[in-house]
Amino acid sequence: MTEIPLRKIDHVRFFVGNARQSAFFYRNAFGFDVVAYAGLETKVRHEAGYVLKQGEITFVLASPLSGQHPESNRLVTHGDGVMDIALDVPDVRACYEEAVKRGAIGVRPPEAREDEYGVFETASIQAYGDTTHSFVNRDRYRGVFAPGFKPIDPERYQESTGRPVGLAAIDHIVANVEEGKMNEWVEFYRKVLGFTQLVSFDDKDISTEYSALMSKVVQNGTGRVKFPINEPAQAKRRSQIDEYLQYYGGPGVQHIALITGDIVKTVRAMRANDVSFLRVPRAYYDTLTARVGPIKEDLQELVELGILVDKDDEGYMLQIFTKPVADRPTLFFEVIQRRGSKSFGKGNFKALFEAIEREQELRGTL
Repeated sequence: MTEIPLRKIDHVRFFVGNARQSAFFYRNAFGFDVVAYAGLETKVRHEAGYVLKQGEITFVLASPLSGQHPESNRLVTHGDGVMDIALDVPDVRACYEEAVKRGAIGVRPPEAREDEYGVFETASIQAYGDTTHSFVNRDRYRGVFAPGFKPIDPERYQESTGRPVGLAAIDHIVANVEEGKMNEWVEFYRKVLGFTQLVSFDDKDISTEYSALMSKVVQNGTGRVKFPINEPAQAKRRSQIDEYLQYYGGPGVQHIALITGDIVKTVRAMRANDVSFLRVPRAYYDTLTARVGPIKEDLQELVELGILVDKDDEGYMLQIFTKPVADRPTLFFEVIQRRGSKSFGKGNFKALFEAIEREQELRGTL
């Protein structure tokens, strides 16, 4: 299957209960700059939106301004979460028409929106649950983000500049889907977008005494767009995927992995900003160097900060996971640094899963 040409992830759009307060959180906790706003003052009547940037990462936080918003029920069903993963493409109409021809369900047909800064082109298709993929082209657009958005007004948002923590780009975005649906969605990405399967993990790779999951990773031809897809596996108790599906109200984005060039510095900065991370037992580090070999980082700093390490044939990687960023045990973030490795931390799965199970136990949802 030929690949639909995707250049990169353009932005991730979140639908949240209060976009202004969420922007404050991501600015102060994750170090994003708040760069643009859309809402009543910019003649957008149905929702408020804030655009946040750090490195090559763009997040858009949107909230309905009334119950008449066509998506307002999402908040009852899901709470805050990811609504759309937008993909930068060279030709929106061609990509949309090809995707629909291959079986994708169209959500929004191609449209060219114009303002004084040029032409912004977009279209959307359905993905898992009610998550969507937009195709976006801004080659002829010079505005701050898209029509309807204006550069942030200091009167509306004092101190829009965050203190960057070193987050540089999106490494991958992980989906949780229902039991038995993982292969269906792997096939969707293969057939519709021309992705290939990079790696798969079964319940022997990702399991504990109580719970298990299965996962497959799909990516586009350049490897710039990577989507691991998880489903729960049969086990004694409810896995983190089951918990997510219950509280999110169906399939959706579980976590977003953000690349940094210096994970120690980034995690220190985020901890100082009150970001909460999962912790693994101290015993995890007793065998770390025997398992992964020599590393450049100071082991004691990794122990202190709770950073995990894994290796493959091409090098090693370091990773850490935040706790859920809202009240529901749904969306969280990964911070990752790659030193050659292209892996997803298979050697850390068991320790990580057990750390998540300890959180589930506290919530009474294991």
